[in-house]
Amino acid sequence: MITILAGTNRPNSRARRIANYYRTVLTELGAESQILDLAELPADFVATALYANVGSHPEFNRLAAMLDAGPKLVIVVPEYNASFPGVLKAFIDGLAYPGGIAGKKAALVGLSSGGQGGLLAMAHLTDVLMYLGTAVLPQRVRLPFINQDLNAEDGLNHDLSRQLLREQAAALLAF
Repeated sequence: MITILAGTNRPNSRARRIANYYRTVLTELGAESQILDLAELPADFVATALYANVGSHPEFNRLAAMLDAGPKLVIVVPEYNASFPGVLKAFIDGLAYPGGIAGKKAALVGLSSGGQGGLLAMAHLTDVLMYLGTAVLPQRVRLPFINQDLNAEDGLNHDLSRQLLREQAAALLAF
């Protein structure tokens, strides 16, 4: 089982739409997957599920348990203010430590409305993941100008974007 994490809690986010697309690619490659959407996080999770409250919030625990379903994950990470969303960091901080995502293998997909394609977000997130003992697939996919690439049917308009995601998914399966 591969968990695809939509790395923002924004409702109906582009990250979620890319996660849906990625799940289709994994299905075509014969891999089982699930989507963990941070939009499902409880609004009060920072106060009720972190630090002294780790392990005590059932809804947070349900989402955290999705990461335990398999050894691999895909994180679709939008770029917010030259980094990754704070809610993603707070979610990671709420996972069991040590442990949580240690020993997992992760593929990163960055997206942005500008030309960087989430490059800074993926760089910052890679540092955090490696510190926590998560192996990051070197083949990171950047999706710049996502507003122009992502269409109304949640498909991608550019052949290169589709090709890069398919190549990354195949590499993740072999990783």
